[in-house]
Amino acid sequence: MMRNIFNFRSRPTNTDKEKIHEILTRGVEDVFVKEELEKKLLSGKRLRIKLGFDPTGDKIHIGRAGILRKLRAFQNLGHKIVFIVGDFTAQIGDPSDKLEKRPMISKESIKKNLRNYKAQVGKIIDMRKAEFHYNSAWLSKLRFQEITELAESFSVQQMLTRRNFKDRFEKSEEVSLREFLYPLMQGYDSVMVNSDVEIGGFDQLFNLKAGRTIQKHYGMAQQDVLTLKMLEGTDGRKMSTSWGNVINIVDAPNDMFGKVMSIRDNLISQYFLLCTDLPEAEIRAIESGFELGSNPRDAKMKLAVEIVTLYHGAKAAEGAKEAFTNTFQKGAIPDDVLEISLAPNSSLADALVAHNIVKSKNEFRRLVEEGAVQNMEDKTPVVDPNFSVWKDATFKVGKRRFVKVKVQS
Repeated sequence: MMRNIFNFRSRPTNTDKEKIHEILTRGVEDVFVKEELEKKLLSGKRLRIKLGFDPTGDKIHIGRAGILRKLRAFQNLGHKIVFIVGDFTAQIGDPSDKLEKRPMISKESIKKNLRNYKAQVGKIIDMRKAEFHYNSAWLSKLRFQEITELAESFSVQQMLTRRNFKDRFEKSEEVSLREFLYPLMQGYDSVMVNSDVEIGGFDQLFNLKAGRTIQKHYGMAQQDVLTLKMLEGTDGRKMSTSWGNVINIVDAPNDMFGKVMSIRDNLISQYFLLCTDLPEAEIRAIESGFELGSNPRDAKMKLAVEIVTLYHGAKAAEGAKEAFTNTFQKGAIPDDVLEISLAPNSSLADALVAHNIVKSKNEFRRLVEEGAVQNMEDKTPVVDPNFSVWKDATFKVGKRRFVKVKVQS
């Protein structure tokens, strides 16, 4: 893995000061050590830029895609991208930002999640010019003696400086030794790929700095670290696959557009900054417009077009915009609405749960109580949680979901 990279290092890179400044500032939470990294970028030295993702889900959301887009910015300057899929570390479980022990993921789940992972990364990164690794290639082969040597690079006291470990330890809550192993393994990845720079979300700061500690332990130059601001999900919490508040880069254009339109108004600027290529001057102009009373809906429409264009192209984005306008502003029913067939007097709640339109009867009841289930034939709300379907009808469920029910004769 640690091959001769003399020829790689000798190739010059783009040292445009404005582009380097943007890489080091746009959407960035912290750089460690900023002065050193900036000096390296300005020198024209070709760097190895590392990013690792654990495949905890089978889709990449736009929060993670923002980190990939930062990686692409380095690639556009001529630096070498080293992408690592944590198929081994995913089994251990990353304790970052977790207030309780994270369960281990099975090999079967990881294999399922990986089926389309490289293709999704390839929507953003030019994989022809990048390295793509699975960290099981080296971590699964470590002997116990080698693991012992790796463990020598950290003390228990150092591990307990991690906020969530410290809080749980002080509350006498369980902290597994397995969790201590995670930053060691992520740091060892940096040794194996000879990383010059590692990037990640701000919640990964401890793991990223562990790479520096472990590289030093093995007598290597320490990588610089760049962390990005965390993107909030559609519900205002951190965007997370496990919470379901995500916008995935493989979502259909209409679905992606609708999800963007559903975000909270106070997140619009953050989404423009972290999820699009819109110049920061234009983002500031949009923010100034809010102060002068402009409608946030118009800014969200522009945001949705920008995001859908990135992953599906301009034509698909305009089509999604038209579909959204017709459906949600003019009251039309989408052409691609889901159609289901039911026996007469079947429970609408049961049918929606069975087809994964709502997660449970409790969710359906909540939507009914909020007036968010509507019969589109006569524009009347469904008011009974036990409503039964006795004739053909189309229902709007929540803000963006539709279902056409055909009653069997």
